[in-house]
Amino acid sequence: MSVQCQSALLISDLHLTPSMPLTAQRFFDFCQKEVRSVEAVFIMGDLFEYWLGDDANASSPFHQEVRNALVSLSAKVKLFYLHGNRDFLLGPQYLKKTGMTLLPDPCLVKIAGQDYVLSHGDALCTADIGYQVFRKWTRKRWVQKLFLKLPLQWRRSIANQLRRNSALKYRRASRYAPTNRSIKMDVTTSACATLIEKHAIDRLIHGHTHMPGHHHEQLGDTRWERWVLSDWDLDHPESVLPKASALLIDEQGVRYQDLVK
Repeated sequence: MSVQCQSALLISDLHLTPSMPLTAQRFFDFCQKEVRSVEAVFIMGDLFEYWLGDDANASSPFHQEVRNALVSLSAKVKLFYLHGNRDFLLGPQYLKKTGMTLLPDPCLVKIAGQDYVLSHGDALCTADIGYQVFRKWTRKRWVQKLFLKLPLQWRRSIANQLRRNSALKYRRASRYAPTNRSIKMDVTTSACATLIEKHAIDRLIHGHTHMPGHHHEQLGDTRWERWVLSDWDLDHPESVLPKASALLIDEQGVRYQDLVK
Protein backbone atom coordinates (compact mmCIF):
# COMPACT_ATOMS: atom_id res chain seq x y z
CA MET A 1 0.00 0.00 0.00
CA SER A 2 1.30 3.43 -0.94
CA VAL A 3 0.44 6.01 1.74
CA GLN A 4 0.90 9.68 0.94
CA CYS A 5 -0.42 12.80 2.59
CA GLN A 6 0.53 16.45 2.95
CA SER A 7 0.16 16.65 6.73
CA ALA A 8 -0.25 14.20 9.59
CA LEU A 9 -0.38 13.72 13.35
CA LEU A 10 1.23 10.58 14.79
CA ILE A 11 0.42 9.18 18.24
CA SER A 12 1.25 5.98 20.10
CA ASP A 13 0.99 4.18 23.44
CA LEU A 14 -2.16 5.71 24.90
CA HIS A 15 -2.94 2.42 26.71
CA LEU A 16 -6.61 3.36 26.97
CA THR A 17 -8.46 1.64 29.79
CA PRO A 18 -11.45 2.56 32.00
CA SER A 19 -9.09 3.00 34.97
CA MET A 20 -7.40 5.97 33.21
CA PRO A 21 -10.33 8.34 32.56
CA LEU A 22 -8.27 11.55 32.21
CA THR A 23 -6.08 10.01 29.53
CA ALA A 24 -9.14 8.70 27.71
CA GLN A 25 -10.83 12.10 27.85
CA ARG A 26 -7.73 13.73 26.39
CA PHE A 27 -7.94 11.28 23.49
CA PHE A 28 -11.61 12.12 22.94
CA ASP A 29 -10.71 15.81 22.90
CA PHE A 30 -7.85 15.10 20.49
CA CYS A 31 -10.26 13.41 18.08
CA GLN A 32 -12.56 16.44 18.16
CA LYS A 33 -10.08 19.34 18.13
CA GLU A 34 -6.45 18.66 17.25
CA VAL A 35 -7.03 16.86 13.96
CA ARG A 36 -8.79 19.68 12.15
CA SER A 37 -5.69 20.97 10.37
CA VAL A 38 -4.19 17.68 9.11
CA GLU A 39 -4.97 15.24 6.33
CA ALA A 40 -4.10 12.04 8.20
CA VAL A 41 -3.69 10.54 11.67
CA PHE A 42 -1.45 7.56 12.39
CA ILE A 43 -2.13 5.58 15.57
CA MET A 44 1.05 3.58 15.94
CA GLY A 45 0.11 0.84 18.34
CA ASP A 46 -0.99 0.28 21.95
CA LEU A 47 -4.05 2.46 21.68
CA PHE A 48 -5.48 0.10 24.29
CA GLU A 49 -3.92 -1.29 27.46
CA TYR A 50 -4.70 -4.74 26.06
CA TRP A 51 -6.92 -6.28 23.39
CA LEU A 52 -8.21 -9.82 23.75
CA GLY A 53 -10.16 -10.01 20.50
CA ASP A 54 -12.78 -7.98 18.67
CA ASP A 55 -15.49 -9.84 20.60
CA ALA A 56 -14.10 -9.07 24.06
CA ASN A 57 -15.43 -5.55 24.69
CA ALA A 58 -18.48 -5.36 22.47
CA SER A 59 -20.82 -4.43 25.34
CA SER A 60 -18.42 -2.23 27.32
CA PRO A 61 -19.67 1.41 27.54
CA PHE A 62 -16.06 2.63 27.70
CA HIS A 63 -15.03 0.79 24.55
CA GLN A 64 -18.19 1.92 22.78
CA GLU A 65 -17.16 5.52 23.55
CA VAL A 66 -13.67 4.88 22.16
CA ARG A 67 -15.16 3.27 19.06
CA ASN A 68 -17.47 6.25 18.52
CA ALA A 69 -14.50 8.61 18.81
CA LEU A 70 -12.60 6.61 16.18
CA VAL A 71 -15.61 6.58 13.86
CA SER A 72 -15.87 10.35 14.19
CA LEU A 73 -12.13 10.71 13.61
CA SER A 74 -12.08 8.55 10.49
CA ALA A 75 -14.87 10.68 9.04
CA LYS A 76 -12.60 13.75 9.25
CA VAL A 77 -9.18 12.42 8.27
CA LYS A 78 -7.41 9.43 6.77
CA LEU A 79 -6.97 7.17 9.81
CA PHE A 80 -4.17 4.58 9.85
CA TYR A 81 -3.31 1.99 12.49
CA LEU A 82 -0.27 -0.12 13.35
CA HIS A 83 -0.47 -2.97 15.81
CA GLY A 84 1.36 -2.59 19.10
CA ASN A 85 2.59 -5.20 21.55
CA ARG A 86 -0.58 -4.79 23.66
CA ASP A 87 -3.20 -4.73 20.88
CA PHE A 88 -1.83 -6.93 18.09
CA LEU A 89 -5.06 -8.98 18.23
CA LEU A 90 -7.12 -6.00 17.11
CA GLY A 91 -8.77 -7.48 14.04
CA PRO A 92 -10.56 -6.71 10.78
CA GLN A 93 -13.99 -6.52 12.39
CA TYR A 94 -12.98 -3.62 14.62
CA LEU A 95 -11.00 -1.92 11.88
CA LYS A 96 -14.02 -1.99 9.58
CA LYS A 97 -16.38 -0.63 12.25
CA THR A 98 -14.08 2.28 13.07
CA GLY A 99 -12.88 3.15 9.57
CA MET A 100 -9.21 2.57 10.35
CA THR A 101 -6.78 1.25 7.74
CA LEU A 102 -4.27 -1.26 9.08
CA LEU A 103 -0.66 -0.78 7.99
CA PRO A 104 2.09 -3.42 8.26
CA ASP A 105 4.92 -2.99 10.73
CA PRO A 106 7.22 -1.61 9.45
CA CYS A 107 5.67 0.48 6.68
CA LEU A 108 6.82 3.25 4.37
CA VAL A 109 4.91 6.52 4.08
CA LYS A 110 5.41 9.87 2.37
CA ILE A 111 4.32 12.91 4.37
CA ALA A 112 4.73 16.45 3.04
CA GLY A 113 7.05 15.13 0.35
CA GLN A 114 9.42 13.29 2.72
CA ASP A 115 9.78 9.51 3.12
CA TYR A 116 9.55 7.87 6.56
CA VAL A 117 9.73 4.37 7.98
CA LEU A 118 7.05 3.81 10.64
CA SER A 119 7.12 1.07 13.28
CA HIS A 120 5.52 0.48 16.65
CA GLY A 121 9.06 -0.15 17.90
CA ASP A 122 8.92 -3.39 19.89
CA ALA A 123 10.52 -5.38 17.06
CA LEU A 124 13.52 -3.04 17.29
CA CYS A 125 14.19 -3.86 20.97
CA THR A 126 16.43 -6.76 20.02
CA ALA A 127 18.45 -6.70 23.27
CA ASP A 128 15.42 -8.24 24.99
CA ILE A 129 15.86 -11.72 23.56
CA GLY A 130 13.12 -13.29 25.68
CA TYR A 131 10.55 -10.80 24.47
CA GLN A 132 11.57 -11.26 20.83
CA VAL A 133 10.96 -15.02 21.14
CA PHE A 134 7.55 -14.31 22.70
CA ARG A 135 6.77 -11.79 19.97
CA LYS A 136 7.70 -14.22 17.21
CA TRP A 137 5.30 -16.86 18.51
CA THR A 138 2.39 -14.56 19.29
CA ARG A 139 2.47 -13.07 15.81
CA LYS A 140 1.88 -16.47 14.21
CA ARG A 141 -1.65 -16.56 12.82
CA TRP A 142 -2.35 -20.12 13.98
CA VAL A 143 -1.36 -19.23 17.57
CA GLN A 144 -3.64 -16.20 17.48
CA LYS A 145 -6.54 -18.24 16.12
CA LEU A 146 -6.16 -20.78 18.93
CA PHE A 147 -6.05 -18.05 21.55
CA LEU A 148 -9.15 -16.32 20.17
CA LYS A 149 -11.08 -19.59 20.37
CA LEU A 150 -10.56 -19.75 24.14
CA PRO A 151 -13.36 -18.57 26.45
CA LEU A 152 -13.06 -14.87 27.20
CA GLN A 153 -12.38 -15.42 30.90
CA TRP A 154 -9.45 -17.69 30.04
CA ARG A 155 -8.06 -15.06 27.69
CA ARG A 156 -8.31 -12.43 30.45
CA SER A 157 -6.52 -14.68 32.92
CA ILE A 158 -3.68 -15.39 30.50
CA ALA A 159 -3.30 -11.70 29.63
CA ASN A 160 -3.28 -10.65 33.30
CA GLN A 161 -0.64 -13.24 34.13
CA LEU A 162 1.55 -12.10 31.24
CA ARG A 163 1.24 -8.47 32.35
CA ARG A 164 2.15 -9.37 35.93
CA ASN A 165 5.19 -11.35 34.76
CA SER A 166 6.31 -8.49 32.54
CA ALA A 167 5.97 -5.90 35.32
CA LEU A 168 7.84 -8.12 37.79
CA LYS A 169 10.66 -8.74 35.32
CA TYR A 170 11.26 -5.06 34.72
CA ARG A 171 10.99 -4.14 38.41
CA ARG A 172 13.71 -6.69 39.16
CA ALA A 173 15.86 -5.44 36.31
CA SER A 174 15.46 -1.86 37.49
CA ARG A 175 16.38 -2.74 41.07
CA TYR A 176 19.44 -4.85 40.38
CA ALA A 177 20.69 -3.60 37.02
CA PRO A 178 19.07 -0.32 35.94
CA THR A 179 21.43 0.00 32.98
CA ASN A 180 20.37 -3.40 31.64
CA ARG A 181 16.74 -2.40 32.09
CA SER A 182 17.14 0.70 29.94
CA ILE A 183 19.01 -1.27 27.29
CA LYS A 184 16.32 -3.95 27.14
CA MET A 185 13.49 -1.44 26.98
CA ASP A 186 15.06 0.65 24.20
CA VAL A 187 15.59 -0.02 20.53
CA THR A 188 19.07 -1.08 19.46
CA THR A 189 21.18 0.89 17.04
CA SER A 190 21.88 -2.24 15.01
CA ALA A 191 18.16 -3.01 14.56
CA CYS A 192 17.47 0.55 13.46
CA ALA A 193 20.41 0.51 11.03
CA THR A 194 19.21 -2.77 9.51
CA LEU A 195 15.75 -1.29 8.97
CA ILE A 196 17.15 1.91 7.45
CA GLU A 197 19.47 0.01 5.11
CA LYS A 198 16.72 -2.36 3.99
CA HIS A 199 14.36 0.41 2.93
CA ALA A 200 16.96 3.05 1.97
CA ILE A 201 15.06 5.72 3.90
CA ASP A 202 16.86 7.74 6.55
CA ARG A 203 13.90 8.83 8.69
CA LEU A 204 12.42 6.49 11.31
CA ILE A 205 9.46 7.10 13.62
CA HIS A 206 8.37 4.70 16.36
CA GLY A 207 6.77 4.48 19.80
CA HIS A 208 6.78 1.66 22.38
CA THR A 209 9.78 2.69 24.48
CA HIS A 210 8.07 5.62 26.27
CA MET A 211 11.30 7.59 25.73
CA PRO A 212 10.25 10.47 23.44
CA GLY A 213 12.99 12.33 21.64
CA HIS A 214 14.62 13.26 18.36
CA HIS A 215 17.93 11.51 17.59
CA HIS A 216 20.59 11.76 14.89
CA GLU A 217 22.29 8.36 14.71
CA GLN A 218 24.95 6.50 12.79
CA LEU A 219 26.30 2.97 12.50
CA GLY A 220 29.19 2.57 10.08
CA ASP A 221 28.30 4.51 6.95
CA THR A 222 24.57 4.44 7.69
CA ARG A 223 23.06 7.65 9.09
CA TRP A 224 19.47 8.40 10.00
CA GLU A 225 17.11 10.52 12.05
CA ARG A 226 14.83 8.86 14.61
CA TRP A 227 11.77 10.34 16.31
CA VAL A 228 10.28 8.51 19.30
CA LEU A 229 6.62 9.09 20.18
CA SER A 230 5.50 9.69 23.75
CA ASP A 231 3.17 7.49 25.70
CA TRP A 232 0.14 9.17 27.30
CA ASP A 233 -0.60 9.21 31.04
CA LEU A 234 -2.62 11.94 32.74
CA ASP A 235 -3.91 9.73 35.56
CA HIS A 236 -0.87 8.97 37.71
CA PRO A 237 0.64 12.29 38.86
CA GLU A 238 1.95 10.58 41.99
CA SER A 239 4.43 8.53 39.94
CA VAL A 240 4.93 10.30 36.59
CA LEU A 241 4.52 13.80 35.24
CA PRO A 242 1.40 14.18 33.07
CA LYS A 243 2.37 13.36 29.51
CA ALA A 244 0.63 13.34 26.16
CA SER A 245 1.96 14.51 22.83
CA ALA A 246 1.73 13.98 19.10
CA LEU A 247 4.24 14.32 16.30
CA LEU A 248 3.08 16.84 13.72
CA ILE A 249 4.48 16.64 10.19
CA ASP A 250 3.62 19.16 7.48
CA GLU A 251 5.33 21.47 5.00
CA GLN A 252 6.98 23.29 7.91
CA GLY A 253 8.80 20.15 9.05
CA VAL A 254 8.58 17.75 12.00
CA ARG A 255 7.79 18.85 15.54
CA TYR A 256 6.24 17.62 18.75
CA GLN A 257 2.87 18.96 19.81
CA ASP A 258 2.30 19.00 23.57
CA LEU A 259 -1.22 17.83 24.40
CA VAL A 260 -1.07 18.12 28.19
CA LYS A 261 -3.73 20.62 29.24
